[in-house]
Amino acid sequence: MFNKILVVCVGNICRSPTGEQLLKQYLPSKTINSAGIATAKSGLSGKPADKTANLIATENGCSLDAHKAQQLTRELCREYDLILAMEKGHIEAISQIAPEARGKTMLFGQWLGQKDIPDPYRQSKEAFEHAYKLIDSSAKAWSAKITK
Repeated sequence: MFNKILVVCVGNICRSPTGEQLLKQYLPSKTINSAGIATAKSGLSGKPADKTANLIATENGCSLDAHKAQQLTRELCREYDLILAMEKGHIEAISQIAPEARGKTMLFGQWLGQKDIPDPYRQSKEAFEHAYKLIDSSAKAWSAKITK
């Protein structure tokens, strides 16, 4: 079914690396990675996770230390069975990069009442904490659905 999962946001330095690491914790037998729809455009390719995102993750027992941001590509989309986007608008962007990936792209927050997970980049620590909680709840929900 879903053995390879790709988590996508804009820059691949806050939300998607957090989602990637949490899914790896909850689904240890799966291959999970992350990428950004505008990583290259933003000059973030190869950069580490955002300091505040890493701080919040670390405070919750999750490390983003080894993360290096990467640009989403058509080839990357082909490698994965399921692509999870942080916002509805990201699904459209993913579809422009790889139209054939549309059928396997869903929202990371699909199983929450609030489907979009807001971008905390350059915001307060509280914004990062809020995003982390939503990402963690979503990762747990996806884990439950995938392991059924």
